[in-house]
Amino acid sequence: MNVAIVYYSKHHGNTKKLIDAITELSEVTLIDVTKQSEYDLGSFDLIGFASGIYYQKYSEKVLKFAEHNLPDSKKVFFIYTYGVKRDSYTSAIQAAVERKNAKIVGAYGCNGFDTFGPFKFVGGIAKGRPNESDIAGVIQFFKELVR
Repeated sequence: MNVAIVYYSKHHGNTKKLIDAITELSEVTLIDVTKQSEYDLGSFDLIGFASGIYYQKYSEKVLKFAEHNLPDSKKVFFIYTYGVKRDSYTSAIQAAVERKNAKIVGAYGCNGFDTFGPFKFVGGIAKGRPNESDIAGVIQFFKELVR
């Protein structure tokens, strides 16, 4: 299966830790949206969108990338890290890929070390995350997607 993961992981590299664990298992094309704003995704069977959560949604760069580069009718999945758990973090990215008639096959989210805004005054939250358990979780999630 030909897999790509489009990602943005800026502040502490939380999301990158998760996708790096996946690349140790399987050959995956990684597309860093800070370095590439365009990429032909047509040849991929499965496309992941991975991001830290910023202002309760995916990075704007990942959202724009999906809107401009995702071909119609692809299978997609989401991976994300957050400081505080909420249920609506994938709403904006889901809407973007649904406009392309994508089939959403899964999502994996976990805590990530967060020092944004007021959290920096207390030394951050979710220290040490993602941890080994989070990494094992994303590996299991990915294995189920590609089997």
